[in-house]
Amino acid sequence: MKKKILVIHTGGTISMSEDEKTGAVTPNESNPLTKKTEELVEFAHLIIDEPFNLPSPHITPTEMLKIREHISQRILSDKIDGVVITHGTDTLEETAYFLDLTLASTLPIVVTGAMRSSNEIGADGLYNLISSIKVASSDEARGKGVLVVLNDEIHTAENVTKTHTSNISTFQSPQYGPIGIVTKRGVVFHHSPTRAECYPISDVSKKVVLIKAHAGMDSTLLDAINALPCDGIVIEALGQGNLPPATLPGIKALINNNIPVVFVSRCFNGIAQDTYAYEGGGKQLKEMGVIFSNGLNGQKARLKLLILLATTTDRNQIEQAFAI
Repeated sequence: MKKKILVIHTGGTISMSEDEKTGAVTPNESNPLTKKTEELVEFAHLIIDEPFNLPSPHITPTEMLKIREHISQRILSDKIDGVVITHGTDTLEETAYFLDLTLASTLPIVVTGAMRSSNEIGADGLYNLISSIKVASSDEARGKGVLVVLNDEIHTAENVTKTHTSNISTFQSPQYGPIGIVTKRGVVFHHSPTRAECYPISDVSKKVVLIKAHAGMDSTLLDAINALPCDGIVIEALGQGNLPPATLPGIKALINNNIPVVFVSRCFNGIAQDTYAYEGGGKQLKEMGVIFSNGLNGQKARLKLLILLATTTDRNQIEQAFAI
């Protein structure tokens, strides 16, 4: 019996076309992949929706919440077996992680996209979409959280990130690698996530700022953020979780103002930890009240803090959530 798969198109390069004269890539009025997908996919019954058509830089947590609500409604009304979401690649990992944190479902949910528009030579969108439908149709994909599928690889939403501006193998999971692959014969998983989180929310109005530390940084930007309407801040700190000493007054002022300060590392690999005891080192900062995140990158830590703040303002609960 064919699986019933919900395909949600949201826009992005996968649904765009390149102008043959200028090379400019722009959205189409209708998704060029829809008809081709229906013709090629014989192993699944597809329900195709397009709630909006936006380039991924236009996607905000508001649209992410709409996607979550749309999926939840379809699960109840249509008894679907899996979900595939097509999305622009610039913010794909953020939408995938948002859904991973907020959707309480064991159904296979897959996010995919393309690095080349639909009419370019070597276009990868249709192939990625069909591969994603295969994964969403796989019984083994159940209970593994939201997955990201591109270039024959299956990644978790928590670990995957875009690593190259244009290469079709841009999506990688630093430190961990993919948890499975898509082959000509089927879908193969060789790892499974060991933990899951879910924070059902209905509001994404909290203001969370993301900034990156640098050599010679002082408190100027931190003080400016403290003066704004701001509910939380994520800092991509130096190394294992350190800052220049001149930032300490700004960090202290934020914490005294009950604004959660979360640290990730600006490094490509590794985890932020309170290792160093010098002025501005992680140990001093943690004693001040800074929260250290267990391996997330900056953009995902920002989304997680935004989601957590929609459910609690308790610092201990937030710190425990980031320790997972």
